[in-house]
Amino acid sequence: MTQPTLALRSVSKSFGMTAALTDMTLELHPGEVHAIVGENGAGKSTMIKIMTGIYQPDTGGVEIDGTPVLLQGSKAARLRGVAAVYQEPMVFPDLDVTENIFISATGSLWLNKSAMRRAAIDLIAKIGMRLDVDRMASGLTLAEQQAVEIARALSQNVRVLIMDEPTASLSAHEAAELRRVARALADQGVAVVYISHRLEEIFQLADRVSVIRDGRHISTRLVTATTPQLMISEMVGRDVGNYFSKMQSTATQDVLLSVRNLGLAGIFEGIAFDLHRGEVFCMAGLIGARRTDVALAIFGITPANAGTIRYKGKHLHAKSPSDAMAAGIAYVCEDRRKLGLAMELPIRWNITLATLSRYLSRLGLVNTQAERHTAADFRKRLNIRTPDAEIPVGKLSGGNQQKVMLSKWLNMNPDLLIVDEPTRGIDIGAKAEVHDLIRQFAAQGGAVLVISSDLPEVLALGDRILVMREGIQMAILDHADASQERIMALATGQEKAA
Repeated sequence: MTQPTLALRSVSKSFGMTAALTDMTLELHPGEVHAIVGENGAGKSTMIKIMTGIYQPDTGGVEIDGTPVLLQGSKAARLRGVAAVYQEPMVFPDLDVTENIFISATGSLWLNKSAMRRAAIDLIAKIGMRLDVDRMASGLTLAEQQAVEIARALSQNVRVLIMDEPTASLSAHEAAELRRVARALADQGVAVVYISHRLEEIFQLADRVSVIRDGRHISTRLVTATTPQLMISEMVGRDVGNYFSKMQSTATQDVLLSVRNLGLAGIFEGIAFDLHRGEVFCMAGLIGARRTDVALAIFGITPANAGTIRYKGKHLHAKSPSDAMAAGIAYVCEDRRKLGLAMELPIRWNITLATLSRYLSRLGLVNTQAERHTAADFRKRLNIRTPDAEIPVGKLSGGNQQKVMLSKWLNMNPDLLIVDEPTRGIDIGAKAEVHDLIRQFAAQGGAVLVISSDLPEVLALGDRILVMREGIQMAILDHADASQERIMALATGQEKAA
């Protein structure tokens, strides 16, 4: 092969007594897409931060074009052509899209706003998304924030582009466009590092794939020389077959939620479905389909102004989340870092936050012993991997953070659980565990409304699937009649609404 553009040579990195990387060797070659897979906590993030100069290795080193280099900070890495797009978008909310893309730019372009704007339009077009470059970043969705991050990386003279879960918040259509961009960059000689928990993406895009586990390099193979089963075995060392297969439905005839002709002016209209106890009901569609807006209306965050909602046989008039929670409805949002969890607070506090009144005495003091008992119970039930429940939730892996957020709402003992993008940005082992938790909740008599952009997930979980397009309900498919192709045909308008 050609000389590596960037290589890690026997790199080790520890934090206290915890070894994040041990004797890690990896080569990234120009013109190829090199996928890296591993569970959350396997060391992928530490590896990225060493490549981009944020961390310095304890032993071993980094080579660029065969020469050892010391990357002291992300700016030094960018000057050598190494850029990263991280899993969690990092945008400046008080700047517009153009300014966010060129926040690190220098020279005449930075001084010429019209030139910046034209360049920003071209970069967004390359990504294949529709985005107003004059729009303030504070109003962007997760998918749009991700597009800004990618455009920012493309605006630099990249030789190594590291993409950390870039499609985690994108629908199938946008993800396909992003993969096209990644392949085009590789064809132009860029070494593309692609980190994803979506195995189907790896086989669609990558040339080679490296598996890491517990901070160690396990294998590097041509994608054509491996299989999903082999990769999973090397990643987790345990059976996660249930993640890929549809479990037997536990849906009953008991209607828990009935929605009729629900609408919110200018956002969505004509939404109608029944949700039964024991059922997992999924909502699919592209970004902008307004699935989340329907869920927010049911939960009382942005109440609908048309149609009716019946819950447990009675009209539901949830004008706020507290009204919905009092009725027994819980909502697990898609953005756990900004909206779902208080990242600096202990795990215990996060689990009891939504039900804090339950732990208060008459004098308003918190019963910490009861809190600890609750946290210990959920830590065991949901297999939250942590030494104790007193550490900040932000120190956990993405999968464990997701389980803490589920614990927070399950502690409410709801009848209806709304889960928006339940496995965004978490590894395949954690996905299997989250899917099992959703199925268990339904099997115990609850009902689950799942919003997901991951079509294999929708097909694995959903007893029925409601497909939306631009605020319109296109169809409700029984699991037996659903396929990725059928869902995409409805979501893109190639198949007309039923």
